[in-house]
Amino acid sequence: MQWSLDKNRPLTPQICEQVCLQIALGQLQPNERLYSVREAAIEAGVNPNTVQRAFELLEGQNILYSVRGSGWYVSEDISAATDTLKALWREKTAAYFATMQALGMTTQAIKNFVEEWTE
Repeated sequence: MQWSLDKNRPLTPQICEQVCLQIALGQLQPNERLYSVREAAIEAGVNPNTVQRAFELLEGQNILYSVRGSGWYVSEDISAATDTLKALWREKTAAYFATMQALGMTTQAIKNFVEEWTE
């Protein structure tokens, strides 16, 4: 996996977000074994404890499960990962709208801009 981490934000939540994104987009399938904590940490350029914490948080949300001696796996029900992705969409969209409004754009102007951008 190609990790895209912002060193100015806490790393653990970013790892959680990116794993959820992979699941929600079908890049990781239910019951598929994930890369090892060590592999993920090396590739992401972070401490293995950071990845371990992220995987444990995702386990607490029923997004991942662990099998002792085997590794981490994607849960059968991917709805929690999809919900996490949708929450991230809402958060990023709200931040975008707040920024554009702070720059003096009206709601209609923002809508027009988005429509032009997507054409």
